[in-house]
Amino acid sequence: MPYIIGILVLALVFVWFIYNQLVTARARVDESWSGIDVQLKRRSSLIPNLVETVKGYATHEQDVFENVTKARAQLMNAQSPKEKAEADNVLTGALKTVFAVAENYPELKASQNFQQLQTDLTDTEDKISYARQFYNQNVMDYNVKTEMFPHVVIANLFGFKAREFFKAEEEAKQDVKVDFSK
Repeated sequence: MPYIIGILVLALVFVWFIYNQLVTARARVDESWSGIDVQLKRRSSLIPNLVETVKGYATHEQDVFENVTKARAQLMNAQSPKEKAEADNVLTGALKTVFAVAENYPELKASQNFQQLQTDLTDTEDKISYARQFYNQNVMDYNVKTEMFPHVVIANLFGFKAREFFKAEEEAKQDVKVDFSK
């Protein structure tokens, strides 16, 4: 009888230990996702200023501004990492168009306000990239734990599900060019 109680206690401690590892890994994924979310919101808050600044110089580019505004709204309404990644890719494409338009307006490129927005956007893009890497690393660690034995047994028993990576499309993996110093 004491052996059975000892084995049960060891089994419970083992389950408790694995469960806590899974909870910790899931919390790291959630925390690292918030880092991406903060940076995406920061970039979204820069976009209205960027659009207004460019509008002041490029008054004939209404379609470009509408596309950026729609892409920003799509990003702000996205919920899951997959939806946010897709919306982020659309916004990145729209921003590339804005920068292409800005190339045609030398006085815009010389504007102090535009240069500051350019610097802020470059900084934010770097932070998004780092946050994405950190998030994806935590997702990988978590997903591996939920699939490895004996963790998979505990994960299935307590409903731990694999998480989505924050993926960029091939085109969006290229840096957004924001150098207007030419």
